Amino acid sequence: MKKSTIWLLAVVMFTAFFALLFLQVRYMRTSMDIRSQQFDEQVNRSLYNVMRDLEQDQTLYYLEQDMIESENRYSQQYNPSGSSENITNEQSVRAGEMPDTGRSGLDSNTQELSLRPEDEQDRVFITPQQSASTISKTQYEMQQILSKRYLHERSLLDEVIFKIMNRASSEPIENRVDFNRLEQNIRLELSYNGLNEPFSFQVVNFKNEVVFSSPGFSNRDRSAIYTQTLFLYDSSAKLNSLRVYFPTKRNYVYSELSFFIPSLIFTFILLITFIFTMVSLFRQKRLSEMKNDFINNMTHELKTPVSTISLASQMLKDDSILKSPEVFKHVTGVINDETKRLSLQVEKVLHMSLFDQQKTKLKMKELDANDLVASVANTHVLKVEKLEGTLDIDLQAEKSTIYVDEMHFTNVLFNILDNALKYRKRDVPPELMMRTRNEGNKIIISIEDNGIGMKKEDAKKVFERFYRVHTGNRHDVKGFGLGLAYVKKIVTDLNGTIRAESDLGKGTKFIISLPLITQK
Repeated sequence: MKKSTIWLLAVVMFTAFFALLFLQVRYMRTSMDIRSQQFDEQVNRSLYNVMRDLEQDQTLYYLEQDMIESENRYSQQYNPSGSSENITNEQSVRAGEMPDTGRSGLDSNTQELSLRPEDEQDRVFITPQQSASTISKTQYEMQQILSKRYLHERSLLDEVIFKIMNRASSEPIENRVDFNRLEQNIRLELSYNGLNEPFSFQVVNFKNEVVFSSPGFSNRDRSAIYTQTLFLYDSSAKLNSLRVYFPTKRNYVYSELSFFIPSLIFTFILLITFIFTMVSLFRQKRLSEMKNDFINNMTHELKTPVSTISLASQMLKDDSILKSPEVFKHVTGVINDETKRLSLQVEKVLHMSLFDQQKTKLKMKELDANDLVASVANTHVLKVEKLEGTLDIDLQAEKSTIYVDEMHFTNVLFNILDNALKYRKRDVPPELMMRTRNEGNKIIISIEDNGIGMKKEDAKKVFERFYRVHTGNRHDVKGFGLGLAYVKKIVTDLNGTIRAESDLGKGTKFIISLPLITQK
């Protein structure tokens, strides 16, 4: 797969994921807004109904009071004796037997008739012997009484309403409202509208003074406080208000998130999985390119000694070569050197199998790190001297006993020194320094050179498989990109660490840290 195709796929998938995330967040915010508006509507509707109930209760109270007062005044007006106690039981019974449509008028007629002498009361009842004029007169009198009663009741209602409008607003709010009943009405209306959330309330008079406050009321969250004017038609200068606080409103609104949170979590899991997949894909692509470079380098590295050995073998077929001992020795030496070189390259290729193993099979034993460093230095000193360079050692570590695999750890030091000679400056003699020192319960082994060095970003990647530092126009630097990767794996398997410090054009320093064997 081409790199451009991978990038296109990554862009498309990222766009799709972020679009999905945007839609989820948008839908979540819309749902929360709708739920909040629903809560507001339910609360406002409930509080409005509470206000209407208060107005009705107040109207009923003043109506009853004024009805009692007006009835007393009416009785005194139409009762000549000035007392309503003269109404007989017989008259009350007769009034009770009348139809409801004419009850008030007939009651008054009966009261009026009861005031007449005993001998005249019997003539009120209609009999076949009554004349037509008497019946008409009686009907007319009853109609007049009903008319007066109607006008009185109408004026009574107007009077009551007028008094309520003028007198009620003058009363203190604490005298007009029963706070316990108010709380019950609020709870009942909220429950009727589908809200069973806890609440607290305050009653504030027209002076903005708190008249009553239930426990738990708070002014911190203004969005959870709802205000309703009490007795809406009072004078604008004397309006009282009801404030209701819902401490769990936020929880009520955010309860809608219980559905979206798992959805968002799974979306982020998919996003992280996709990112990991794309990173792995790019790494595999890069690894594939490195393997191609490795195959090309391996071909050249193996082809050269094979060609040399083949040429030397053909030379040995010449009888004249056998007659010259010096030439024969040189040819056999070339074959021997190239054979060792070929064997070394094959061994490096075989190191690849180590990277497919979770743990390298090591033959661990106690060794002295100072002795290993000195031995490796003595082996390489001849190579360095041929290049007119120097190789010095500085063994400062007093405690140097480590638990390692001798062969593999020796190869680690060899690879670092070979790498230092490979990337040396061609016009400058190599200067190598191997040091040991103690740091806590660890031993630090450093190998420093004065070679071409490398960039900071290359120093971080130099231990990766098949990675090779670019050397510009130089083509004499051969390798597979496996040496330092092998070094990193062996040191890690030995429970140690390794890092590279380098400056381009100044040189490179490799620092190995290994745990010491503590003496009991």
